[in-house]
Amino acid sequence: MSTMSVQAIGTAVVAVGGNALILDKQHEDVASQVVAVEETSKHIADMIQRGWNVIVTHGNGPQVGFILRRNELAAGEVHSTPLDVIGADTQGAIGYMLARALDNEFTRRGIQRSVAAVVTQVVVDRNDPGFKNPTKGIGGFTTRENAQQFADEGWMVKEDAGRGWRRMIASPIPLKIVELPAIKTLIQNSFIVVGVGGGGIPVVEDEQGQLKGVFAVIDKDRASALIAAELKVDVFLISTAVEKVAINFNKPNQQWLDQLTLSQAKQYYKDGHFLSGSMGPKIEAMIAFMEANPTGKGLITDPPHIVDALDGKTGTWIVHD
Repeated sequence: MSTMSVQAIGTAVVAVGGNALILDKQHEDVASQVVAVEETSKHIADMIQRGWNVIVTHGNGPQVGFILRRNELAAGEVHSTPLDVIGADTQGAIGYMLARALDNEFTRRGIQRSVAAVVTQVVVDRNDPGFKNPTKGIGGFTTRENAQQFADEGWMVKEDAGRGWRRMIASPIPLKIVELPAIKTLIQNSFIVVGVGGGGIPVVEDEQGQLKGVFAVIDKDRASALIAAELKVDVFLISTAVEKVAINFNKPNQQWLDQLTLSQAKQYYKDGHFLSGSMGPKIEAMIAFMEANPTGKGLITDPPHIVDALDGKTGTWIVHD
């Protein structure tokens, strides 16, 4: 097959959402995840074929939940897996799926690019307020007796609105990406990188500078914003389930937005237009990236419209005032 090379036109972080990995509740098995990843990889390859250098980040929430459930079911037979190791497991598995799918897509198209998946640790503050009052539920509901077993392993457990007991974890703010120098070197040598999966494996530094894994999860969009800012990328692209961002979402006066200035994004966020369970964290991450990068732009769209959005035909661009 003939090969092609293209002139680089910029560097982008592409944060792929959950729908890029699991389409719906009926397609959660690994084979279905591979099909979803292969479809998403075609759209990322379209972008790379245009000449973009890309760092792909991804979520891992459902996959972490599956491993926690396996731990529970196998508790009498084998040792359980700590949460930081589960983060590493899922980064490796999803990174492999994405790297393989992109490699195969490049081979089909005759594109000369290599992909590297990097298991990534992210430093958080051990005194982050989230650790004192964890609010993010993880895994299934259980009895008080089983919850005590989790507590003995180091988990914070809480009774949740009469539905049973559940493990609760902190979601601290990401501060530093441990593998940033490696990722930077790979990008500078024309590798496509898959990294910071699931927001990264949360670690803290002790007084001697030693790293230690902690019971926490980092918001994947915030961690993606951090690496986008650290690498000073041209575009931070969040790929999600909708083609554009809207204000007054699902209301009679809903309005799709082609562009948002940073100050508009802050105001709409403050006014409550973006809910915490959907667009809120994405806009929050965009604001963090834009504030840290005076020359970068943000873009939010769904996977099939990535190239059209980059061409200015759709999507929502976030720009400086």
